[in-house]
Amino acid sequence: MVAHPVLRYLRSERPDLRADVVAGLPGAIGSVPDGMACAVLVGVNPIHGLYASFAGPVAGGLTSSTRLMVITTTTAASLAAGSALEGVDPADRPDALILLTIIAGVAMVVAGIARLGRYTRFVSHSVMIGFLTGISANIFFGQIPDLTGAEASGGFALAKALYVVLHPSRIDITSLLAGLTALGILVGLSRTRLRAVSALVALVVPTAIVMIVGSDSVARVEDVGQIPSGVPLPHLPGLSLLSFSLVTGALAVAAIVLVQGSGVAEAAPNRDATVSNANQDFIAQGVGNLAAGFFRGQPVGGSVGQTALNQAVGGRTRWAAIFSGLWMLVILAAFSGVVGLVAMPTLAAVLVFAAAGSLRPGELRTILRTGPTSQIAIVSTFLATLFLPVAAAVGIGVTLSLLLQLNQGAMDLKVVELKPTGDGRWIEQPAPEVLSSHQTIVLDVYGSLLYAGSRTLGVHLPDPAGAEAPAVVLRLRGRTAVGATFVKVLADYAAALHTVGGRLYLSGVDHALAELLRRTDRVDVSGPVQVFEASELVGESTAKALHEAETWAVGHRGDVPDQ
Repeated sequence: MVAHPVLRYLRSERPDLRADVVAGLPGAIGSVPDGMACAVLVGVNPIHGLYASFAGPVAGGLTSSTRLMVITTTTAASLAAGSALEGVDPADRPDALILLTIIAGVAMVVAGIARLGRYTRFVSHSVMIGFLTGISANIFFGQIPDLTGAEASGGFALAKALYVVLHPSRIDITSLLAGLTALGILVGLSRTRLRAVSALVALVVPTAIVMIVGSDSVARVEDVGQIPSGVPLPHLPGLSLLSFSLVTGALAVAAIVLVQGSGVAEAAPNRDATVSNANQDFIAQGVGNLAAGFFRGQPVGGSVGQTALNQAVGGRTRWAAIFSGLWMLVILAAFSGVVGLVAMPTLAAVLVFAAAGSLRPGELRTILRTGPTSQIAIVSTFLATLFLPVAAAVGIGVTLSLLLQLNQGAMDLKVVELKPTGDGRWIEQPAPEVLSSHQTIVLDVYGSLLYAGSRTLGVHLPDPAGAEAPAVVLRLRGRTAVGATFVKVLADYAAALHTVGGRLYLSGVDHALAELLRRTDRVDVSGPVQVFEASELVGESTAKALHEAETWAVGHRGDVPDQ
């Protein structure tokens, strides 16, 4: 009898109860302040962050290929969600958040099914670091009002922080002291064994002091909205709040989560040495978001911090993340009433500390020293993230990555001349700028021949003007993907050679490329252009093309067509 697929799956993924149950508890405790703080970034009741911290790790952990990845709330996804919901009425924001989370989840599942995981590599490292640095800066500046208890106005996070600095009379001293106390605890415990629970301690101690002192000026979580008691129940969102901006915001969240998740997979390889499947992780994060949305949570994704904690406390299998979510369910059932008492400045302190800790000064220095292309990428993305909505910044970052890729491919293209030594080997030297009369030359190309690269090739090919009956052998071994731009450049160069009585020979041509050239009406492969397909022996087709070109050149000396 064949076992049910679910039973087979569970048997193959048996938890290490001794390690995974214990490892899940610190993760759940750490998710309490993290989840609440991420909900503050979205601008909703902190309970939505706790609901996501339960549903995301359970649903995502069951389906991820990176077994130690913890799929839970992240500051980047939260900030993107908050940016997408900025124009939504506060009363409608919770329902809109649920809808956004589910749409983002659907987009991630579709991306995984469509096998789009390979495209994450097209987002350059410079763009990603610029974006994450901008996110950290936005979180840091955006929490200054809550940290100081001041009401601030401004169109973006930096403007609000400057407003507080320029209007110090609006600062509530008690709130500021509570926030600074929480920051002091976070810094003090960051290098001790209590690091895993430092954020929880930073919430509890200052909040307890505020309650003992009896200060009414310090904002509390319950001021944001009523904290429901007990465990969350599934909830289907209405579609009345669906809008174009909500969909684009959800897609921005999905893009951020998927790219970040790829980085988490690299940092947390599987213990059995199996390679993570990016597409499966896309689906897992999508499933985590669908579950979070149905349980009234906010967007989730692969969390760098929680995954690192899962590794540090001894998680052995995917069940460590799953137990983290289950422990969170226990915390919600037992302590949800306490959540409303937490002082808001302490949550701001947790976010400020996390934002400062996520900065990577070493990588920033390396990128800024790499060259103009990397400098443009990181600075542009950082400024876009700092001053524009996150969805716009993501679009700019992705577009900039593609443009830089194309530009770099064009800049890296190089044409060289190959000269035979007579013993089967070739000498490589710079290609001449112009062709000589009645001479045969062999050219090789380094770099991409797509789009801009093809146009760059047209500029770098030796000019046939002024020469008589030159022959050019262009080596194309390994070129399997070309476009219409390359065909046009090839046709134009062949026509220029034909005008002066010359000829073009293509060697090392892949069979599929040869068929493509024969099908097009732009390149006459039976006349001015001769094609020599690649063989298993490297250099064989080039040697044949060179012999044919030299034979032709000898027989056509002085045979230049009338112009």
